[in-house]
Amino acid sequence: MNELPKREIIARRIARELKDGFTVNLGIGMPTLCANYIPNGIDVLLQSENGMLGIGPFPIEGDEDPDLINAGKETITEIPGASYFSSADSFGMIRGGHVDLTVLGAMEVDERGNLANWMIPGKMVKGMGGAMDLVAGVKRCIVTMDHTDRAGNSKLLKRCTLPLTGKACVNRIITNLGVFDVVPGGLRVAEVASGVTRDEIAAKTQATLV
Repeated sequence: MNELPKREIIARRIARELKDGFTVNLGIGMPTLCANYIPNGIDVLLQSENGMLGIGPFPIEGDEDPDLINAGKETITEIPGASYFSSADSFGMIRGGHVDLTVLGAMEVDERGNLANWMIPGKMVKGMGGAMDLVAGVKRCIVTMDHTDRAGNSKLLKRCTLPLTGKACVNRIITNLGVFDVVPGGLRVAEVASGVTRDEIAAKTQATLV
């Protein structure tokens, strides 16, 4: 049996964070993949900043509707009862605390739960998107990303070096090496990925592990 790509494995793990009755915002990139892995028996409403509630799995090739897209401009499907509204109403939901969970990608997260995911100084930025509103208005924030950058440097840091999206806003981090909770004093290892050792995690994590 072929193994799932790393991104799909992480997406399936993210989906386990979804609870029955939740309204959830999935950030651009890897987080959106978890729409394909919502567990059976639970009802979840996926929300998008561009003005949609009730996103379904990604469409089968050939069945795409170019007018039905998420905030990342990817074609999507809708579930029965889906609704559409302005982006102003969408951000009203977010800022009003009506979204239970957001899952976001990141460039850096530090041991205090600070998040940097919107710009690298000196590089062109198309816009900050809705991340700053999400981390301020949503009840729980989970970050998912590769544990290290392409050079092998940890992305789980003692202190973020890039401009922050939000301070002390991250509750849990899911990477290709494991699951980590932000707790007083650092990051607690909640789960270790299959085939990974705690020594490997320690070697690739700059943040304090408690």
